[in-house]
Amino acid sequence: MAKRRRRENITIETFDDLAALTEKVKAEEAGFKHCLRVCQGTGCVSQNSPAVREALEDEVTEQALEDDILVKGVGCNGLCAAGPLVHVSSSDTMYRHVRVDDVPDVLASLNTEPIDRLILDQNVPFFQRQQRIVLEHSGLIDPDEIRDYIAVGGYQAMYKAITEMTPSQVIDEIVTSGLRGRGGGGYPSGLKWRTVAKAESDMKYVICNADEGDPGAFMDRSVLESDPHRVLEGMAIAAYAVGASKGYIYVRAEYPLAIDRLTVAIRLAKRAGVLGHQIFGSPFDFDIELRLGAGTFVCGEETALIASIEGNRGLPSPRPPYPAEQGLWGKPTLINNVETLANIAPIIDKGGAWYAGIGTEGSKGTKVFALAGQIKNTGLIEVPMGITLREIVFEIGGGLPEGRAFKAVQTGGPSGGCVPEAYLDMPVDYESLREVGSFMGSGGMIVMDETSSMVEVARFFMEFSMIESCGKCIPCRVGTRQMYDLLSRIINGQGQSEDLDLLRDISELCQETSLCGLGRAAPNPIISTLRYFEDEYQALIPDLSGAVAD
Repeated sequence: MAKRRRRENITIETFDDLAALTEKVKAEEAGFKHCLRVCQGTGCVSQNSPAVREALEDEVTEQALEDDILVKGVGCNGLCAAGPLVHVSSSDTMYRHVRVDDVPDVLASLNTEPIDRLILDQNVPFFQRQQRIVLEHSGLIDPDEIRDYIAVGGYQAMYKAITEMTPSQVIDEIVTSGLRGRGGGGYPSGLKWRTVAKAESDMKYVICNADEGDPGAFMDRSVLESDPHRVLEGMAIAAYAVGASKGYIYVRAEYPLAIDRLTVAIRLAKRAGVLGHQIFGSPFDFDIELRLGAGTFVCGEETALIASIEGNRGLPSPRPPYPAEQGLWGKPTLINNVETLANIAPIIDKGGAWYAGIGTEGSKGTKVFALAGQIKNTGLIEVPMGITLREIVFEIGGGLPEGRAFKAVQTGGPSGGCVPEAYLDMPVDYESLREVGSFMGSGGMIVMDETSSMVEVARFFMEFSMIESCGKCIPCRVGTRQMYDLLSRIINGQGQSEDLDLLRDISELCQETSLCGLGRAAPNPIISTLRYFEDEYQALIPDLSGAVAD
């Protein structure tokens, strides 16, 4: 096996240290004629990209080309449907579906012409219509190398915040930016930070919520796998701003690659001195630990997550008090999700006003979405708030395969709604999605075509919510089961006309009386499909199907 770049020990104490390492790494990479970036995100890994990387390294060694060619594993490039992906920096050529057998041809092409059968056209809307802030380093840097992160400006925003700004000035920039929580609720991040900062306590915590559990969602996982230091830097800046000295990343155990890369990143950050005691020679101390979740969906809810970190069963608690005042072990706690924290460094670096200039009046910045379902370009995208669903599905996503007709897109995961074709030209922002019966959620988008039964879709998501209910409160525990049974009865041809009214009544009860967001949002798929596709329900109910046919 070919030898990979040796990981050197580095120590960062001053801005000059950051600048010097940046120039050193850039000069080292510039010394190679070619850099081959091999995607090592989960999507490409599942298609054997590690073997492609290893074969490239071995071939480079065998041909004694180590001084000319650098082979580097990188994070997700976004277009998971085309993996494994290999990017050739010298010609800006992207190869798709690269196999081990293609390796000799890839190396031979470096001195001739690109391989036509493998070329992925990058001059297409999927790449050109994106605006990458959170994902700006994904696919470019080695997530296991802190040197690579520093070389693209990593930890400079953190240095600026700690050495040039007061905590209140940092919070002011986040408020000015208009950043809202990307975990689904959309609460203004700056206001949450300010609340934690004002709380008086001898100990405060920052938690990164990486318990991403929505079917079809893989945004946070990809960020953690591709650019883990970006999240660590965001957490450190947040901790400085609110006065916290300890951080936890709560990540589900089903994300082994993300866990491995976070483990490496935290170790390297501590070794470099950007985590730990007296960071950058200041009085600021901050450390981060990982906590692995067992995979229960309800632990995405803040109070359930806190209970799990404390070693208890992950059950939600009534609010108030809110975590910002009494959170982990009763102390003020700031909880943000992965994508929210990944926005922090660029906001501090470029200013809140810069970020506020992107997006819409009420929804600032960009949003990362995971495209899945009946769509050609499955993968990860980042687009400015306010872009339309039509642009996402038919331009960036490439439309539906085999010329099928669009029926709906599910946004917001199992707690979101199904948006029909009539609203394809609606801007994607927090308020607009709520108006049509859905919401932003963490960023999953599942596209459905003409063959999809919307009643089946509603039952699928209701089954998920029913299984994932923690059972603590009756409206969610019993209500989700009753709604699932009603949907099953309708699908099996045993439904009655009054079942539709009963579905609406139980949905309303769950929304108004459930303890946490899981139960309150669980009926959304039913409510939205009844709102836009009631005829499909009626067609399955014997005493109503005749009226539909007429």
